[in-house]
Amino acid sequence: MADSNPKSGTQTITEILSEPRTWTECLARLTETGQLRALSKDLPKKAEWVFVGCGSSFYLAQIAAATWSILTGGLARAVPASEILLFPSLLPEACQPVLISRSGQTSEVVDVARYCEQELKIRTLAVTCGTGTPLETSSSHVIHLPMADDKSTVMTRSFTSMLLALQALAAERAGRQDFLAALWKLPVQMEPQMKDVECTLRSLVSARGYVDFVFLGQGPFFGVAQEAMLKVTEMSCSYAQAFHTLEFRHGPKAIVSEETLVTFFLSEGGFDAEIAVLEEIKGLGAATLVITNAANGIVRRSADFLIELSLEAPEAARPAATVIAGQLLGFHTALRKGFDPDQPRHLTRVVMLDGKS
Repeated sequence: MADSNPKSGTQTITEILSEPRTWTECLARLTETGQLRALSKDLPKKAEWVFVGCGSSFYLAQIAAATWSILTGGLARAVPASEILLFPSLLPEACQPVLISRSGQTSEVVDVARYCEQELKIRTLAVTCGTGTPLETSSSHVIHLPMADDKSTVMTRSFTSMLLALQALAAERAGRQDFLAALWKLPVQMEPQMKDVECTLRSLVSARGYVDFVFLGQGPFFGVAQEAMLKVTEMSCSYAQAFHTLEFRHGPKAIVSEETLVTFFLSEGGFDAEIAVLEEIKGLGAATLVITNAANGIVRRSADFLIELSLEAPEAARPAATVIAGQLLGFHTALRKGFDPDQPRHLTRVVMLDGKS
């Protein structure tokens, strides 16, 4: 059982609510330095981009890889750092590794950087919020976002800020000035919504407790579903799973009951197929939370709780805004269960393996 007198999680909620302002600072820094344009010119044009991370950074990598393919038309994939270390043949010969670590100290990610740079002679790109870290010194190129660093254990504003930086780089490579402009508008559009989104999630959690949490998404929103799953697991020690939306029909829906909360991150590209799953799962008795850019009548009838973002941005530019709902769900579920979101059980801010630096 959790402590009956939990701390407030003040640090975590402050960092979540600061995300739009932090995005503006990060985008301004990247624009002023001209770093994205320089990286777009310096990094190889024909290589497959391999986005590498651990935990939240791996889920970030999944969204970044999807965005890279959507915008540039180039090959891209996301791989956990441990997979490259244990099965190095999974790394393509002609590739551009992108190494993601909030702290810049994550042992597996640093080891992949050193392996690529020293043994394979491949120049890597690191993305981090840390300063003076082993990842920075081990990589040829670095995107450094210290203003996005979290003091809390769980990643929130660092996740979305590093994601936006990689999406901006993809837009620069693709010559998509319209996409870059949409990223700049995102903070302005999200800032006024933050309190309402939090209110919806607080009301959901106060209404009742849930035994199982399921998160569903397709395309760039599959990584969002996985990160939301992790936020609920980390902060509230709840049982949570993530699936591609249509895959949930193929066996996993067996867990659905009145004690299950199923969260749908609806896309536009797969909207009709995904809302058919929403209707089916609602009919099986689950409680449903829907996060979408625009809802129709079917969504409104099938959603017990609805967050409609109404963002004026291309679909691939919305994951950073969309994942905030998962962060807030994890936060308020933790408080309901008596956990302190600032100090998740068994977790440390940085995962450094014994003997590593």
